[in-house]
Amino acid sequence: MSKPLRVVIADDENLARMLIKEYLRPHTDLEIIAECETGTAAVNIIETERPDLLFLDIQMPELTGLEVLEVTGRLNGVIFTTAYDQYALKAFDLHAIDYLLKPISQKRFNEALEKAKKLLSMNALEDANNIRKIIARNTDKNQQLQIRDRGQIYTVPISSIDYIKAEDDYVLIHAAGQVRMKTQTLSDMEEQLNCTTFVRIHRSYLLNLKALKCIERQGKDSMVATLLNGEKLPVSRSGYERLKLCLV
Repeated sequence: MSKPLRVVIADDENLARMLIKEYLRPHTDLEIIAECETGTAAVNIIETERPDLLFLDIQMPELTGLEVLEVTGRLNGVIFTTAYDQYALKAFDLHAIDYLLKPISQKRFNEALEKAKKLLSMNALEDANNIRKIIARNTDKNQQLQIRDRGQIYTVPISSIDYIKAEDDYVLIHAAGQVRMKTQTLSDMEEQLNCTTFVRIHRSYLLNLKALKCIERQGKDSMVATLLNGEKLPVSRSGYERLKLCLV
């Protein structure tokens, strides 16, 4: 017999959590391991417990559901719950991700649950890509990043970022004289940020054009980007071509 799927319920409404628990009762292949009322608590539980399935309210205190996904890098096994009406939901573009509109019926709940189980068994790449797109739209809308670094959650305005550097399986975000670490690939970060403002100048560097002072040749075949703060970053040949397209 396979192990039950481990479930976390994140919703600031006690009645909503109680209803989800009641709807989950007949499903013996699921185990509720935790529930929480705030976005910050959801981040802590997700990172410590690594649940298989997450029922996540969009609007919660401290961090929204979308910000919880951004901070944790959670890209699958998510069912959104929300009290927003259909019109308001268009702002989140959730058509590709399953969500439960409150008040939730048992029939609709079971449909969403079966879909989530199927996607989990498939490890669906499409599901992860859809969540990436939703996070990117939310980032573009709010013009800020949510970063958990050394146990603290920081809000970093995108306008304050000078550049982002890849470092193993995480990135270092250089902003306003400070460096924040985020567990995310540089490619995912590039997709999340506005491509007209940030340019991949090197396999390890993503540059905010607003921080650029000039491009200089250094040696016969190498270029460097000099920033307004005096820092110099390497520029690859392909990165130089991308820069030229953006600076015309």
